[in-house]
Amino acid sequence: MGKRIIVQARGKGSSTYRVSRKAFRYKIQFPPRLNGTGKVIKLVNSAAHTCPLAKIKSDQGIFYIPASNLMFEGQEIELGGKEIKNGNIVKLKDIPVKTSVYCIESVPGDGGKFIKSGGNSAIVTKVVGGKVFLTLPSKKEKKFNGDCRAIIGVIAGEGRLDKPVLKAGKKFHIKKSKSKLWPRTSAVKMNAIDHPFGSGRSKNPKSKIAKRNAPPGRRVGLIRPRRTGKRK
Repeated sequence: MGKRIIVQARGKGSSTYRVSRKAFRYKIQFPPRLNGTGKVIKLVNSAAHTCPLAKIKSDQGIFYIPASNLMFEGQEIELGGKEIKNGNIVKLKDIPVKTSVYCIESVPGDGGKFIKSGGNSAIVTKVVGGKVFLTLPSKKEKKFNGDCRAIIGVIAGEGRLDKPVLKAGKKFHIKKSKSKLWPRTSAVKMNAIDHPFGSGRSKNPKSKIAKRNAPPGRRVGLIRPRRTGKRK
């Protein structure tokens, strides 16, 4: 009796392919309205995130944000003010040019959507009217509403990828914390019964585009790609 191929098993969902809810029990977002000051009461390690999280206590309640570099427990941060200090949450229109920021709101009051992974930050490049332009880690420039808020500084955890993973077991546990299958087997190295690209015949490592109406299990390869071919 056969078994589901990997792409079908992922679609069905199981403990192997479904991330643990416990890993994502911390919601990274600051409240819609902020004023006064907050205090970092704890730095939290979260398996689902690439940076340590800061547990902030304020008059609006307790919330979690990505910890900035050099942030420490007991640190006082200003919420919604104008002071440019590491960890403070400030409106973009009040931030000087060439300042590093992260956890930037897409629209005012949404609690921060952009730049939330370890070691990243954006840089304020210019202010035109009520719009503020930021250079993102991708080197692209993006325009934001001046009333959107951001956190001053650079996210902690910058050097997490500098040290190589020397043991297969270490890599396995890193992936397992996020319920990702590892090691992954190349499709062309599988048997024909296990994958549409399998079998020893006609091995073609080039990219293949899945048909739009292909059924689950056959829909493998490039799924609805925007473009194909070598970028010139």
